[in-house]
Amino acid sequence: MTGRRSFLQSGLAAALLPAARAADAAPLPTNFPAQLQEALAKSLDDPKVAASLAPVLLDVGFTWDAPSQPAAGFHTIVAYAFGNRPAAAGTTTPAPGPMNETLAKAVIEAQRKSGAATIYAQWEIASFLTGREGIGKVVAINPVVAADGSVKYLSTDGVAEAIVTMVGGDAKKLGRVCVIGHHDHSKRCVETSRAREMDAWVMDGVQLPVNYDVESDQAWTRDREIYLIHDMFAQLGQIRAALIAPLKAKS
Repeated sequence: MTGRRSFLQSGLAAALLPAARAADAAPLPTNFPAQLQEALAKSLDDPKVAASLAPVLLDVGFTWDAPSQPAAGFHTIVAYAFGNRPAAAGTTTPAPGPMNETLAKAVIEAQRKSGAATIYAQWEIASFLTGREGIGKVVAINPVVAADGSVKYLSTDGVAEAIVTMVGGDAKKLGRVCVIGHHDHSKRCVETSRAREMDAWVMDGVQLPVNYDVESDQAWTRDREIYLIHDMFAQLGQIRAALIAPLKAKS
């Protein structure tokens, strides 16, 4: 156990966090996967588990660009929000904030390039799109309001689930989906959309935002290092859930 803890505290911290700060850096050395697997095998004293874990760590910690396709093949745009601003005095609804305005501009660019007929966007982004001429149909994905009036803001997966529900549970009706999200969030947005059976990709040539809003009401979206740790945590949570699901089914 000491070896495992030591590796997690030093090896992973030394490897993953610098890569997170330079997520768009040059490709990793060709021998890096083997080196990582070897380090894991030594630390865990278990080559078999190391062989399974190394690809997970490579994907979660070192892969940040989402898979992409040319603009011509897209039918639908799905836009995921990133942070918000605190509610104004006398109101209870958060303000969309500048990051979501930037994401709305990316949606407009993607729609112009692709001619996608329908846009599904979290309300923060939709607020900058609804009623805009020449933009096509905009469907806002709103928070869930409980009977007691409390508001439940949707997770990334909650948004994807809501969209699929809107099309009768058949994600194929969406056609090829262009995912719009913050650059550091976009890979997980694509993976989450695909887990809901969407044919999801980012669009070649569309610039996704890379900056952060230091005044965001969601603390994890104010700073890149913090957000990348948050996103790795979320990715690992998805992997964990996928691994546990078949075991639960057997019990």
